[in-house]
Amino acid sequence: MDLGSAPLSNAYLTERSLKEPEKWYPLRVFVCTNCWLVQTEDFNDADELFAADYAYFSSFSTSWLRHAENYTACMTRRFALDKTAYVVEIASNDGYLLQYFASRDIPCLGIEPTAGTAAAARKKGIEVREDFFGTRLAGELASQRRQADLMIANNVLAHVPDINDFVSGFPLVLKPAGVATFEFPHLLCLVADNQFDTIYHEHFSYLSLTAVIRVFELNGLSVFDVEELPTHGGSLRVYAQRNDTGIHTVSPHVREMLEREDAAGIRTHTYYEEFQTMAEKVKDDFIRFLMEAKQGGKLVIAYGAAAKGNTLINYAGIRRDMISCVIDRNPAKQGNYLPGSRIPIVDEESHLVGRPDYVVILPWNIKEEVITQLSYMRDWGSKFVTVVPSLRVTS
Repeated sequence: MDLGSAPLSNAYLTERSLKEPEKWYPLRVFVCTNCWLVQTEDFNDADELFAADYAYFSSFSTSWLRHAENYTACMTRRFALDKTAYVVEIASNDGYLLQYFASRDIPCLGIEPTAGTAAAARKKGIEVREDFFGTRLAGELASQRRQADLMIANNVLAHVPDINDFVSGFPLVLKPAGVATFEFPHLLCLVADNQFDTIYHEHFSYLSLTAVIRVFELNGLSVFDVEELPTHGGSLRVYAQRNDTGIHTVSPHVREMLEREDAAGIRTHTYYEEFQTMAEKVKDDFIRFLMEAKQGGKLVIAYGAAAKGNTLINYAGIRRDMISCVIDRNPAKQGNYLPGSRIPIVDEESHLVGRPDYVVILPWNIKEEVITQLSYMRDWGSKFVTVVPSLRVTS
């Protein structure tokens, strides 16, 4: 997949930085025909992507908070976690998930490299180690005997530039019978549902169970169960244990998912051949819709200053003349501008006076949540638009 070039998708611009040049990087993904891991062509280090002013805060999505709370209840019940257990979350963000373990008096530690989100988690009473996770940090935690009954890695496995070093840290921190869970968008859904907008520089890998099992086995983990989730357009939750001491029997779900991936052709060249054409059609349809709206004198705004939205907007070459602004609930983003397109980010109230004709929902994975939140806009005839997997207008 070649999406041209793009700036970093979470590098939001300030008034000052509008006067400065932006760095754009080629945005291409490739598949390895040996291990079938799909990865971007890398141009950035993690510390550039996840800087102190990183503006993604998980707690601004109510549906994601429900997911986190349900996860906590499920893991506590399945693995009999109580006050004697220890939970470590990698990429703990603003404490969106660990707050639910803390409320059950289960000791926990967050590992989070970005200062703003780490500070938000500490305000919730969560202990946070502000650092990147890998074998170095894992060795330090193990030497301090801070080993975990449960390690959590939600939507981070795709974000690490050195996936082998990252995974190798888990066996060091896990107790002999400990469990690690990983959630990540599933490559099958990415391709089948044309989710090309989830490709951006912050995502180094695009993951199948086929590739993940290979990476895990090379780095001291074994997969014993897998579940499908509706989150992020279709994700997997993988359960893993230490290769040397794990006690859990392998579920038949693992073999079933591997067979599904094989049946889809994930280990063949042809599986990936039409992806580029599918993305180009979405781009063309989106541009055509915005051009017709502009020529018809319609006001179009967007909702959600999401990284996936920046991929779509910059791939399509959209600027402020076609989308006047983007609403976002996160105060850390409000008053800034989308990277590349330089479309202003505003709060919800500030643009109601414009009474937009169309609202383009960029984070399509929370479409229903957004439509419910903005349902009052229907009073003046606003319509909601999603672009991926195909253009759709909802009254």
